[in-house]
Amino acid sequence: MTKKTLQSLCVYCGASTGHDPIYAAAANQLAQGLVENKIALVYGGGQVGLMGKIADAVLALGGHVTGVIPKALMETEVGHHHLTELIIVDDMHARKAKMSELSDGFIAMPGGIGTLEELFEVLTWAQLGFHEKPIGLLNTANFFNGLIDFLQHQVQQGFLRAEHAELLLVDSDSNQLITKLQHFEMKAGVSWLSRQAARTLVP
Repeated sequence: MTKKTLQSLCVYCGASTGHDPIYAAAANQLAQGLVENKIALVYGGGQVGLMGKIADAVLALGGHVTGVIPKALMETEVGHHHLTELIIVDDMHARKAKMSELSDGFIAMPGGIGTLEELFEVLTWAQLGFHEKPIGLLNTANFFNGLIDFLQHQVQQGFLRAEHAELLLVDSDSNQLITKLQHFEMKAGVSWLSRQAARTLVP
């Protein structure tokens, strides 16, 4: 399978660091993997939680970081003021669209409801055929085991096709996950819509 050059990856993660320091350590490891592979970080533009941790780590290693944040969140002083580039948008919808536009793929780290919402939107877009970008789940300390099991439950109950569940690439090691994303290829017939039809529906 051909290795793709990923110039940028969007990382979804929490505005909290969680209770276990292993999550911050995983953010540092992912940052190192991005920089070593010359992959720019695109993320939600915050300076708090795992968002701030991974941004600071990439910057400290000399990497490129683009943050995308809604004006309302910037005004609450959670925005990061020392990024390579900070893009301020009108709302959350614009934020997600811009992050997707700027990225060659996606990785979700541990986080809360917002992280899950962002993950499932890009996963739905892939299922429909809006994009063919790789989507990864960094399963640090088995954080996402329950979610992975539930996706399989959806498959077993006939609400999710197995090939759509397989669009989510999972690994507990960030370097191995990056490698999986680099070798991802969308299989023919997986998307619900043809690429031409999907383009007419992209926001």
